Amino acid sequence: MKAGINSLTAAVVVGVLIGLLLTPDGRAWLRHPTLMLGSTANASASPPAAPVAERTEAFVPMAPVMRATVTPIAQRMAQGQLRIGVFGDSMADGLYTGLYRELNGTPGVTVTKFSEVSTGLSRYDYVDIHAKTTRQLDDQPVDVAVILFGTNDAQGISIDGVVHDFGTEGWKAAYARRVDDLVALLRSRDVAVYWVGLPRMKRPTFDARMTIINDVVEGRMKALGVPYLETVDLTSNAEGEYEAYLSGAGGRRQLMRANDGIHMSMAGYLRISAPVAERLKRDAGIGPAATSAP
Repeated sequence: MKAGINSLTAAVVVGVLIGLLLTPDGRAWLRHPTLMLGSTANASASPPAAPVAERTEAFVPMAPVMRATVTPIAQRMAQGQLRIGVFGDSMADGLYTGLYRELNGTPGVTVTKFSEVSTGLSRYDYVDIHAKTTRQLDDQPVDVAVILFGTNDAQGISIDGVVHDFGTEGWKAAYARRVDDLVALLRSRDVAVYWVGLPRMKRPTFDARMTIINDVVEGRMKALGVPYLETVDLTSNAEGEYEAYLSGAGGRRQLMRANDGIHMSMAGYLRISAPVAERLKRDAGIGPAATSAP
């Protein structure tokens, strides 16, 4: 019986490999196999969602920046409602939890999670974030988008059949284009955008990759006039290096990071969400934060 099951399993595996070899998508996957871990929040692997048709993207030089205007969030708040949406990957899931805790109970303010584990801006062949965000806004409009992407994005970007390897100038231009397109989509829906940077990472090589992403995003936010809230300093020790335990409230050291050296503990997410909440309160004219200095 056991031998029969093993033979059947081997036959299925061989059949799958043959099928992959006979299809263009399968051959592409075999050249660059993607690790999939089910529902686990895997920050360094490609998304486990089923592949979707990728949008046609023409790789053209960056156009001159047009700074679109949106309704100030203070005006939204004055009308009695401020709908905040949190977009991004598993890191944004934790950011959402922190923002919800910080802002829950504020009259007229709602905080909704739109983020999804193992997604990003590099692999639109798995989850097209632009298309997904369009559907999300159609279903549930928001006034403010708080965005945190990047932990899954240290991968090549394929545009028009050309793969731009991570970190190359082609990759940076392609990634910047997707960042710009996402901001443009949100602004076209009269949504104010706040982009949160990636924190310090434990592994130096991974930290260097996240630094590349932060640099691209920060540059685009500056060009687009979008608030960029960096978190590297918040998540580094006095020497500017990674440390799992950092001084918290009252100077007491707290565990700020998860075991993977990528994600945060709950205390860590509260650490990076607090300045975001304060900025939103100030810009919206809510409470004491509204009169504090920028």
